[in-house]
Amino acid sequence: MSTKIPGEKSKAMLQRGIPLFRNGLRYSEECQKAARRGYRGNSQIIVDRAKGDFIWDLDGNRYIDFQNGWATNPVGNAHPEVISAVHEAHKRYGFHYDHPLRYELAEKLVEIMPGKALPRFSYEVSGTEAAESAIHLALCYTKRRYIITFSSAYHGEGLSTKLVSGYDGDKNRYLEAWTGGVIHAPYPYSDNIPAGMSEEQYVEYCLWYLDNHIPNSMVPRDNIAAILIEPGLAEGGNWIPSDSFLKGIRALCDKNDWLMIADEVLTGLGRTGKMWAVEHYDVVPDILVVGKNLSGGIEPCAGIAARDEILGDNPLSSSGSTFAGTPAGCAAGLKTLELYERYDLVENAARLGNIAAEIMQGWKQYDVVRQVRTNGLLMGVSFQSPVEDQKDWYFARAIRSRMLENGVWAISDQEVNIRMYPALNMDESALRDGLAKMEEAISFVDCHGQAVGDSPDWPTGT
Repeated sequence: MSTKIPGEKSKAMLQRGIPLFRNGLRYSEECQKAARRGYRGNSQIIVDRAKGDFIWDLDGNRYIDFQNGWATNPVGNAHPEVISAVHEAHKRYGFHYDHPLRYELAEKLVEIMPGKALPRFSYEVSGTEAAESAIHLALCYTKRRYIITFSSAYHGEGLSTKLVSGYDGDKNRYLEAWTGGVIHAPYPYSDNIPAGMSEEQYVEYCLWYLDNHIPNSMVPRDNIAAILIEPGLAEGGNWIPSDSFLKGIRALCDKNDWLMIADEVLTGLGRTGKMWAVEHYDVVPDILVVGKNLSGGIEPCAGIAARDEILGDNPLSSSGSTFAGTPAGCAAGLKTLELYERYDLVENAARLGNIAAEIMQGWKQYDVVRQVRTNGLLMGVSFQSPVEDQKDWYFARAIRSRMLENGVWAISDQEVNIRMYPALNMDESALRDGLAKMEEAISFVDCHGQAVGDSPDWPTGT
């Protein structure tokens, strides 16, 4: 490893982004402001190549990959069988809508849906588009106008998915007037619970809010189409819902004739050690959103599954796009599901998740660690500042920077959390090594403090 990250080649490439990408005009000024406060630049890298459990930067440094293509590489980086399947589809079909792989993948997917209760499927390109498709489907089926979603939820960066997300108010700036059909409800976090309530009491309050405050004070009960819920708020902080909350939502939807939409773009297809995260709670949604892992980390593929009557007879609803259900995307999905079955990857994810959870529970000894939250390989740690005049998220950034210097790549997007989404087939030794190096980073920052503060990220076009 280079002693300084980014290395010379990576830094030269990052500098090329300053005149090209978003916020490049203000980058130098923000660096100078941070330097005057005593903060150095945040560690960033440029990927040169990726294979299996690892990525390499332009300077030849190797990293254990806990970032995992932002949770889209379930079978590891650049799996050769997925690449081959995609290549063959490109050669045979090019790009056309009507090809056999659409039918074959849809048949495979409906067979593995929760309770085999969602027998129809519609393709989209990304999780964002799939979430939007699910919302419109619910509105048209129920002929109602409102969708309930939650604080800290993340459903994408499209126009409508920005409106139903709730993880950062600044993300919706100047879109405030567009949220007319969206109701944001409180989510029962396991930390920073208000009014001295216990976790159980807070869950009860959030369910009460859905069934009483919203219908009695905001919109009529019979004008609510659906509740949109992630069975694990990944982008919003790796919050793991309680059993009573998910079951309570299903019960409220049944009681009020609302649809339950499960956004499983990140949590689905084995991430939590079950094929679908809702299976931890023994509930079946009416509509399920799928993406990310379906791509095999190679070619975008996403979509929605729904009950027969919702998607089988709903002429008002429309969705899809130019690149929805491409031959290559479907080929990637088919090969990925084949690898899941061949290597029992869902069970392997559960096994690795148990190992990780046991290791990570020991991190509560550090003052900077606020909470450890895991469900299978949906893994996160929230951090806190032990210093009054420094923000919590500074410490998460500092630990992630130290992790990069140690050779581990994870996610911390100017937030109080570090999130990890290893491949479902990651070698156990790589998982243990990566977690050991992460603990060293936590211990180092816990002992020595942080020095990155609010220094800006390099502009990279994302």
